[in-house]
Amino acid sequence: MVPHLVTALTGPINELEQRILDSMPAIERWFRLEWMEHTPPFYTSVDIRNAGFKLAPVDTNLCPGGWNNLTTAMLPLAVQAAQAAIEKICPEAKNLLIIPENHTRNTFYLSNVLQLQRIFGMAGLNVRIGSIHPEIRESTPIALPDGETIVLEPVVRNRRRLGLKDFDPCTILLNNDLSAGAPGILEDLHEQFLLPPLHAGWSVRRKSRHFQSYEEVAKRFGKLLGIDPWLINPMFNQCGEVNFAEGTGLDCLRGNVDALLTRIRRKYKEYGINEKPFVVVKADNGTYGMGIMTVRDVADLDQINRKTRNKMSVIKDGQEVSDVIIQEGVITHERIQAAVAEPVVYMMDRYVVGGFYRVHAERGVDENLNAPGSSFVPLAFEESAHLPQPGAKPGASAPNRFYMYGVIGRLAMLAASYELEATDPDAEVYD
Repeated sequence: MVPHLVTALTGPINELEQRILDSMPAIERWFRLEWMEHTPPFYTSVDIRNAGFKLAPVDTNLCPGGWNNLTTAMLPLAVQAAQAAIEKICPEAKNLLIIPENHTRNTFYLSNVLQLQRIFGMAGLNVRIGSIHPEIRESTPIALPDGETIVLEPVVRNRRRLGLKDFDPCTILLNNDLSAGAPGILEDLHEQFLLPPLHAGWSVRRKSRHFQSYEEVAKRFGKLLGIDPWLINPMFNQCGEVNFAEGTGLDCLRGNVDALLTRIRRKYKEYGINEKPFVVVKADNGTYGMGIMTVRDVADLDQINRKTRNKMSVIKDGQEVSDVIIQEGVITHERIQAAVAEPVVYMMDRYVVGGFYRVHAERGVDENLNAPGSSFVPLAFEESAHLPQPGAKPGASAPNRFYMYGVIGRLAMLAASYELEATDPDAEVYD
């Protein structure tokens, strides 16, 4: 289920690790039964924080970039998972069209698109890249930093289908999170498979809704393992109608921050944790690490400077922030060469296919690492190929540690499938 990887292996999360390893058969059966009832998102990446005393997802992306950060050793797993996913959706698929983000000048992002083209090409499909950017009017080759070239082509839409001038795909893969809204060109495609669906984009998705679903999953999983769900779940509150630019709605924010810090302090006291609690305020529909701030004390909100207000008021594609999620901050005890790190787990269909560490030398253990200056260190395969090693001392086996990350990643992915079911505009309703 989960590849065998090397991890940074620092941080005493041994008790939880032991419980998860002891319950491995029960956990895998539980996931199998869940996937019989629910459809996994097509592909997912999950940012995880390991605090030593708790391990929790802090963000779940359903149009993940960053595939170029996976090592070549992980490609076979991704190809296998891609084959399984496509087989399930459209067994006779021959042509696949990838729709990327519009920022055509970000060559690191385009390297990720090229990696997806490679993965689905190796899975046995003809893959081309169709841009919905108004400036792409003809076939446009773009040179990438590693010497490779990616070709973007303008999409063509007729009444029923989307494709390229001489290319008719049965499946369209969105690698565009639709932060600015779903463009009309992608709507009403009833003859083709659009993966993920439009309601998986940030024009519809809300982090608060996702973590509500995750809370439900964590409670059920906690019951299975006999653990307090808090050990794998970041608590949160939500606040609408905040306007950072004008300074309105901040009372709602203060009240929610104060209430959440109080709940975290209570939990820390219960578990004898001597850390200073903090919360992370994020745009409820944000992405790309934009619109995020760390709050350690409610009094900090009275001193928000203009720079922070500006940073919080607008996110990707110039979208204004009015709703925020206030999330329990989870410190990270992972380090790579003394720099703070957090694991990011990548999944396709219901399979974990790999991951990497997001590392930031200039950020603290309680800060957002998805920021300019971060770098990526692939989680490399171990030489020996066995899976988790039951019987190994907790904390001593890297594969066991990564198995645990894979479990948390899959819980977040399951929460995303609950979330997508709840927001599906075409869902059949049974009374």
